[in-house]
Amino acid sequence: MSKDNNDEPKKPATYDEDSIQVLEGLEAVRKRPAMYIGDTSNAGLHHLVWEVVDNSVDEALQKRCNLIVVTLHEDGSVSVLDDGAGIPTGIHPKLGIPTLEVILTKLHAGGKFEKGGYQVSGGLHGVGVSVVNALSERLEATVYRDGKIYRQTFARGSKSMEMEVLGETNKHGTLIRFLPDSKIFDTDEIRHEIVHKRLRELAYLMGTFGLTFELHDERTDSHETLCFENGLVDFVHHLNKGKETLSDEVVYINRDHVDESTGATYGVEIALQYNDGFNENLYSFVNNINTHEGGTHLSGFKTALTRTLNAFAKKNGLLKEKDKVPTGEDLREGLTAVISVKVPDPQFESQTKIRLGNREVEGIVNTIFGEDLRDFLEERPKTGKAIFDKAMQAARAREAARKARDTIRRKSAMENSTLPLKLVDCHRGTSRQEAELFLVEGDSAGGTAVSGRASFQAVLPLRGKILNVEKAPIHKVMDHKEIEAIVTAVGTGFLDEEFDEEKLRYSKIVIMTDADVDGSHIRTLLLTFFYRKMPELVKRGHVYVAQPPLYMIRKGEKYVFVHTEAERERAVTSFGMDSLSLRIGETEWTGNDLQSALDVLRQLKRWPLVHSIGLSELLRQKNEHSKWPSHRLVLVSSRVRASRDLDSLFLFGGDRELEEVLAKTRSEMADLVVVTSHESRTDADIIVETIHVPSRIDEQVERLRALGLPLHRLDGSDVGVGSDIQIKAGGEQKTASTLFEALDRFAQRRDLKITRFKGLS
Repeated sequence: MSKDNNDEPKKPATYDEDSIQVLEGLEAVRKRPAMYIGDTSNAGLHHLVWEVVDNSVDEALQKRCNLIVVTLHEDGSVSVLDDGAGIPTGIHPKLGIPTLEVILTKLHAGGKFEKGGYQVSGGLHGVGVSVVNALSERLEATVYRDGKIYRQTFARGSKSMEMEVLGETNKHGTLIRFLPDSKIFDTDEIRHEIVHKRLRELAYLMGTFGLTFELHDERTDSHETLCFENGLVDFVHHLNKGKETLSDEVVYINRDHVDESTGATYGVEIALQYNDGFNENLYSFVNNINTHEGGTHLSGFKTALTRTLNAFAKKNGLLKEKDKVPTGEDLREGLTAVISVKVPDPQFESQTKIRLGNREVEGIVNTIFGEDLRDFLEERPKTGKAIFDKAMQAARAREAARKARDTIRRKSAMENSTLPLKLVDCHRGTSRQEAELFLVEGDSAGGTAVSGRASFQAVLPLRGKILNVEKAPIHKVMDHKEIEAIVTAVGTGFLDEEFDEEKLRYSKIVIMTDADVDGSHIRTLLLTFFYRKMPELVKRGHVYVAQPPLYMIRKGEKYVFVHTEAERERAVTSFGMDSLSLRIGETEWTGNDLQSALDVLRQLKRWPLVHSIGLSELLRQKNEHSKWPSHRLVLVSSRVRASRDLDSLFLFGGDRELEEVLAKTRSEMADLVVVTSHESRTDADIIVETIHVPSRIDEQVERLRALGLPLHRLDGSDVGVGSDIQIKAGGEQKTASTLFEALDRFAQRRDLKITRFKGLS
């Protein structure tokens, strides 16, 4: 009896000279992207944008740049244009290739290691833009420098063409356009709100430099200009919007410090203002990089604030002998502050730059801020008194909260029970690693959750909306019955100083509320509570939000739950595949082949160019010219149409052919008005549409080709035949003239019952 090959014993893996790999160029970045950008999720994807934008901001720090334009393109790519000096394009003296190519393809190549080109910068490791290149499906660099326009393109970190000169210009600056690689990232959607928030933040930080940002989103045809002349003062006003402040004036400090031994210049810029709230709101930046975890500059700020305010109080008799000196936390209650430092040689903990490590910066910030805050308080003693009075109230509230916690502990000990009465706990013997706590909205939802829970799940019903801890002093928070129940059930203790993870009773704390306005409000209040008062639970990944299903799709006795509109679209065309078929002529698609085809059609239909040009037309152009078109010229005015006897013209030679065609047309017609697709002008003669085709489009088209579907029948742009596509869906017979129309017909099935849910109760 022969032995199956799969049963043969595997040879042990060898570890010898051949096992050692040397990753050349940017291979290491593509192999381990998380080492350079943190992760490959949404945060890592947007980090690519920050790397390119930060390079342009560094130009502004050298006072060589006044405008940065960020465009989110329809094809998913992003472009960043600045009017800086432009990346050097000459031949590199050591490597013998254009410096532009060196910067984009070599790790640790840049002008920021020595201080000749950049006195202060955010990018220091020389890996920023080269990492963007490595993790992009396609990157195009255009440089305006020395009176010429230079251009070079790259694909996944390798050059796809040599640097070329496109023509002459009076402009100066750099344009980087890149398409993140869908094979690297978990998501490929650059989100407008995330980019807008970061650009607005930079506009505040660079306000005193006169830097302007423009954000264009071709996907929604939106345009916005961001510029704040008052810089950090405007930033603090924005952060305190809607809050009652202790004084109208913002404390603003902007000073430089020169190190006598090295000659290096450090800049310290701080703006702060107190409001009547109970939380501190601190933002810290180094060379415009948001240091989310702070560092030495933030430590210096906190130390100086505590020392200076306490010294002011003692000097002015605000602190009596019997009074306890307020802690730093008390003195920062209600504080909104932005700390921005410019450091010549910052030492960050990683390429993602979330914490500053330079020890000398702590002393510099401490000294400068302490001196200027002291002067401010001496000139405005009323403001100083209001700040210190608020700190004393915070100290008294903290003491009241401590007593309340002690009372709760004594009460629990006397009752010999540490758990709320309304908590329905896990079954006895459930380990902490398995245990889950569900916080539900009201007794009715609590009963529903209890009846459907598993043995390792606990349920705590909450009555009504909990206290908004953002606007409540700590002793009132501790007196709130629902919050007391949550804290007791969780078991870890309250706030940072009492937190003890060893006492955590549940590995997951799940907020489960209705999917309506009230449920959303309750969820927000609970998240605010955990974020503000039990932040370690959030940081350590113990807090979750349950997402209720949006739809239930039923066919007979079978049903499926879906959570998003995209899932609903797929479910409608894939649920009960045995009743679906597609026939064109003598060929029929059913089962897995049909499901694969519908999935691909659904993805292709989301591509914006499918709607503006038509995929069949683009494929026809590709078949005729053996490559995708690079541009389409929409001939708008009658005089241009008459000269060419057509409505549109496809180009395949990139920017060079575009410039040649436009130059020839301008020579034939006076006052020719040419605009891009995102510009709106009624007097336009020609609209230029740039066409970028991601590799995933090629892959999806090839999948359809492999399934045997006629690609010329994709949409209405190149049909030429009648409605002969036969569709069977749930016993109904339908017809369509295109494959995209057939997809819509499948989505209109009548054999499915679709239920839209309000929420969980």
